[in-house]
Amino acid sequence: MSDQAVRRSSARTTALAAAILLTSCAVGPDFVHPAAPELTRYTREPLAPQTSATDVPTGQRQRFVEGPDIPQEWWAVFKSHALNALIERSLANNPNLQSAMATLRAANDAVYAQEGRYFPLVQANFNPTRQLTAASISPVLSSSANPFNLYTAQVLVSYTFDVWGLNRRTVESLQAMADVQRFQVEAAYLTLTSNVALAAITEASLRGQIDATNQLISTNSKMLDILRRQLESGYANRSDVAAQEAALAQVRATLPPLRKALAQQRDLLAALSGAYASEGPRETFKLADLHLPVDLPVSLPSQLIEQRPDVRAAEEQLHAASAQIGVATANMLPSFTINANGGYINSALAGLIAPQNLFWGLAGNATQTVFDAGTLLHQLEGARDMYQAAAWTYRGTVIGAVQNVADTLRALQNDADALRAARDFERAAKTSFDLARQQMQTGNASVLLLLTAQQTYLQSVIQVVQAQTARLADTAALFQALGGGWWNRVEPPTEKNLDVGTGEATTLVDKNN
Repeated sequence: MSDQAVRRSSARTTALAAAILLTSCAVGPDFVHPAAPELTRYTREPLAPQTSATDVPTGQRQRFVEGPDIPQEWWAVFKSHALNALIERSLANNPNLQSAMATLRAANDAVYAQEGRYFPLVQANFNPTRQLTAASISPVLSSSANPFNLYTAQVLVSYTFDVWGLNRRTVESLQAMADVQRFQVEAAYLTLTSNVALAAITEASLRGQIDATNQLISTNSKMLDILRRQLESGYANRSDVAAQEAALAQVRATLPPLRKALAQQRDLLAALSGAYASEGPRETFKLADLHLPVDLPVSLPSQLIEQRPDVRAAEEQLHAASAQIGVATANMLPSFTINANGGYINSALAGLIAPQNLFWGLAGNATQTVFDAGTLLHQLEGARDMYQAAAWTYRGTVIGAVQNVADTLRALQNDADALRAARDFERAAKTSFDLARQQMQTGNASVLLLLTAQQTYLQSVIQVVQAQTARLADTAALFQALGGGWWNRVEPPTEKNLDVGTGEATTLVDKNN
């Protein structure tokens, strides 16, 4: 090889090395993961190891256990086959979850589209023209033909060197936004399962309140029959009967609102499962069919920020804002582009691709903004301010997540105490009501005493049902507050395509396979 060839080869190698070195530089800050909160517990005082207990269903003692992992199908702790089936159907058909997953696919496609800018843009072009040149101009063709046909076939290549990492920071920002959407999918998944579980528990509560109210209506009806017989026999007066009739009507008046709430809860369950109200869920729920888990996992605060989808999404928002600082910085620096084109041109289509018809061109371009009245500078400052906004948003999200868990833990402790107190109230009210009823039947008590006792008893029964519901609902809320175990999922939810013309949904085939 000649010295000249060696020098040319050395120059090319040096230029290539310089281009690689320059391309490896990315301006702007590298993302730093936020520090975990330095907390060892959620409440100011040490958490009690267990709750109180009482002698009713869902009244057992619950224990708080630090460290255990949360199962992905956390709702299985209630040991309800109906709940498991309804949640499984909801995960497959809920429109909001499917919408979130489709948005995630779009976000990933935006990343892939931006990654394409790592490579040159290559375009092919074919341009046939018919031209007439003014006589005052020298002939364009060597044949002096005028007018004439001209056929051009060429390939155009352009490439902008990512010298300052503009494209890499843009990809980084888009990838972070795609991760935001990924955690929003997890949040939608967790919200859906929690809402279905809570709606099922609420339905069970309403059924319990309706059953208790019907029992009290039956008791009041029997008491009214007794008073009417006593009126006929002269042992009661008309005012006593009227008071009992009013009491019975008052209890009956509480039924329609409960039935209305139950019907609306059924409609909600249908909607959550992706069905219309007229296609309501097949499952029904009663408090007796829902098991209260005894052992409750409590993750450390340092683990919580890795488990909560909202915290992870806020972190990725911060990541995207950090990358945008690099994008704004790179926009202030020179850009370097190379363009090349080559092809064939001829006045006849036949023989277009021939050596004598070959042409090519190569050009480089370097561009630097000299004056823009501070536009790029303020864009950079704006990117930094948006980073600060995202940082404070992240901090607020973490504080809110810790508060959410702390509130739920306090609720669970007080729910157990409330159920025990409600149970004591119910026992005392039942004794008082039974005694007043017996005395009324023998004529040794007034109707006013009976009415007060039965009203108190109804209130106590409803309070027990509501306290049982609160324990189940806040148990579900704890699993939701701790993140719901999404990180243990083996398979993602089924993704579907919707044909808006027919309303039919079909399982999506992975387009990346």
